[in-house]
Amino acid sequence: MTTLAIIGGTGLTQLSDLTIINREQLDTPYGSPSAEFVTGELNGSRIIFLARHGNPHTIAPHKINYRANIWGLKQLGVEQIIAVAAVGGITCEMAPAHIAIPDQIIDYSYGRLHTFFEDEAVQHIDFTYPYNQKLRSRLINAAATANIKISPLGTYGCTQGPRLETTAEIQRMERDGCDLVGMTGMPEAALAKELGIDYAAISVVANWAAGKSEGEITMEEIERHLHKGMANTAELLKAFVG
Repeated sequence: MTTLAIIGGTGLTQLSDLTIINREQLDTPYGSPSAEFVTGELNGSRIIFLARHGNPHTIAPHKINYRANIWGLKQLGVEQIIAVAAVGGITCEMAPAHIAIPDQIIDYSYGRLHTFFEDEAVQHIDFTYPYNQKLRSRLINAAATANIKISPLGTYGCTQGPRLETTAEIQRMERDGCDLVGMTGMPEAALAKELGIDYAAISVVANWAAGKSEGEITMEEIERHLHKGMANTAELLKAFVG
């Protein structure tokens, strides 16, 4: 049986419907992962869950030990990862509380430890398709089964954080072709690819990106939209594993 992991981001530090079987803290050659790895059953299927920012949510996007997280999942036999993340919406379809299954990434982050191949012979992975197409298709089908409206395509722009972006930065990202803006999509996707783990993402829109709505972005606004978006995400994940 293929071992599936779900990585939860902001708004998803734990899965409420997960029947927990085991909790395991691992050491890796790259240091400590964000949190313990939780093995459990979701809708009759066994999965491994990891809280990307720790539980409670304490680790900023640029401080996440992405290498330890992905290496630890590989060490546990994970072959597929569904990564959940809160994002900002740039294009008109990506309204707050909406869900997208992105198909492309543009990386604007910097200074992150982004490869397992730093101290050995260079390996150039093919990153033409950063997200696994079969996993994406399964997520899209699961959304239809659960009657959840999603966007089946989208380009995710990964910024450094933890600050939110300026209006000018979002305008540049939109010109570049980004539909979504987040802070954790890279190097997570590339590291999974380096280790041969199939990887796909669920992007939950928490707010309009800078300059796309009136006034400043507030945490109250983000939390309100995340509550609805993550509730739909939980139903989508149950349909996916079921």
